[in-house]
Amino acid sequence: MNNFESSMPLIHNSVDIMTPFLLAAMGGLFTELSGMLNIALEGLMLFGAFFSVVFAYYTGSLFFGVLLGITVTMALSFVFGSITLYLKANVFITGLATNLFASGFTVVLAFHQFGNKGLILFQNLPELPKLTIPLLQKLPFIGDLFLNHNIFVYLSWLVVIIAYLVIYKTPFGMHVRGTGLNARAIKSLGLNPKKYQLSAILISGFTCGLAGSVLTLNLGAFIPNMTSGRGWIALVVIYLGNRTPLGVLIASFIFGFAESFSNYAQGSINIPADFILAFPYLITVAALILHSIWKHYRVEAR
Repeated sequence: MNNFESSMPLIHNSVDIMTPFLLAAMGGLFTELSGMLNIALEGLMLFGAFFSVVFAYYTGSLFFGVLLGITVTMALSFVFGSITLYLKANVFITGLATNLFASGFTVVLAFHQFGNKGLILFQNLPELPKLTIPLLQKLPFIGDLFLNHNIFVYLSWLVVIIAYLVIYKTPFGMHVRGTGLNARAIKSLGLNPKKYQLSAILISGFTCGLAGSVLTLNLGAFIPNMTSGRGWIALVVIYLGNRTPLGVLIASFIFGFAESFSNYAQGSINIPADFILAFPYLITVAALILHSIWKHYRVEAR
C-alpha cells in the first residue's frame, strides 16, 4: 500500500505530462487515417505555444489567448495542407519546412516583440483553472489520479471522446477513413478526397494549437523550440496506439509516464543525468522497434 501511495504523484504528473502528446497525436490521427503522414506536428505545436501565450499576455484572457493561438496554428496548417494537396508538393518536404519555419519565425518574432531570443517570462498571466471536488478528492485513487489537474487535461479527454465519435459514428469520419483506405473509391462516389485530407490537417492544427497552449500557459513563459521533439513523439504515439483514439490515449500515458519518471529520477537515482534526460527518447526508439517487430510477425501470421 505504501508503495502504491508513493507512486501516485508520479502517475498524477504523468497525466499532466501526457496531455500535449495526446492532443497533438489525436490531430495527427485524423491526418494518418486520411492517408497522409503529418510530420508538421512539431512546428504546429510550437506555433500554438508561442501565439497562445503572447495573445493571452496582450488580451489578459486565457480564453482569447488560446482561441487566437489555435486560429493562427490552423492558418499555418491550412498553408501546409494547401501547398501539399493543391500545389502537389512533397508532404515530407513541406512538413519539414513547416517545422523549420515555425522554429525560426517564433524566435524572430519573440526578439522583435520582447527583445529576447531566450526565455521570455510573461508576468501577471491568469492561472489555469483546476478541477477540485472536495468529496471526490478524499477518495484514495480517484482523487489523486483524476482531480486537481489543469483544464487542458480534461479538455484532452473530451477531445478523445469527440474524436472517437467523429471517426466511427459520423459520415465525415467514415469518409476520412475511406480516403485513407482507397481515395479512388471515395472519388467514385462523387466526393473530393482532398477536401477530407485538408479537413484532417486543419483538425491537427486545432489540436496542436491546444497542445502548444498547454506548454506555455502552464509555465507562463516561452522558450525557443520548447516543444523539444514532442511533435515527433506524437507521431510515434499514433502508431504505437494502433491508429485508434483509445490506443493513442494509452500510448500517450506511456510516454507521459516515461518523462515523469525521468523527472523523478533526477536526484533520486544514481544514474548519469544525460541518460535520465534521454530516457523518454529511448522509450520512443524502443517503441518503434517493438511496433515494427509486432507488425512484421502479424503480417507473417496472415
